[in-house]
Amino acid sequence: MRCIVIDDEPYALDLIKSYILKTPFLELIESFTNPFKALSFLQSNNIDLAFLDINMPELTGLQLVKSLTSPPEVIFITAYPEFGAESYEFNAVDYLLKPVKYDRFLKAVNKVSFQPKDVEKKKSSQTVFIKSGTQINQIQVDNIQYIEAAGNYMTFYTTHKKLLSLFNMKEVLDLLPSDEFIRIHKSFIVSLGHIDIIEKHRVIINEQAIPIGVTYREEFLKRFESKK
Repeated sequence: MRCIVIDDEPYALDLIKSYILKTPFLELIESFTNPFKALSFLQSNNIDLAFLDINMPELTGLQLVKSLTSPPEVIFITAYPEFGAESYEFNAVDYLLKPVKYDRFLKAVNKVSFQPKDVEKKKSSQTVFIKSGTQINQIQVDNIQYIEAAGNYMTFYTTHKKLLSLFNMKEVLDLLPSDEFIRIHKSFIVSLGHIDIIEKHRVIINEQAIPIGVTYREEFLKRFESKK
């Protein structure tokens, strides 16, 4: 993804630039401390994602986005938590509070709805990026079979391997397509497309039995019927 960073604080700007440079699927195109120069650049260049400070003098991040006819995807960054609610009115991908940690940065980037321009837009080409240890893995959504909670971590079981990553349930549900994945237990999210067998209290995926929690059974059955 082609990215720019806009922040009038040099330290904050350099931090986000360093995060972009260490993330394989992001490309840093330009950075700005002057929002007016950034606005001019965005009006004449094709950018996929902007990391944008909200509280800047003369032109705020919110005003900058509002002035664009075709804005890129935006992740707002600010030191002021009270701006959070307002930022989502601009269809922001996410809202990050300074000082930004890399794991939180990566989770925000994972929410960006992006398809490479030379790839036909279809379900089988959708991917997500999962950080596991020191590696960042690009995983096709269609290959994810189920996800299991383990404390503060989630294990992603795919058709090829399993990955342990720092996520919680809500973050995983936000990350994956809601029409293809559903929570069926306090500890499990499953792919509807990978279910082999449904029994009264469990489903079978790739010979693995996964329990259906009482709290989730009714909604799961409704969703599964809708997939027929």
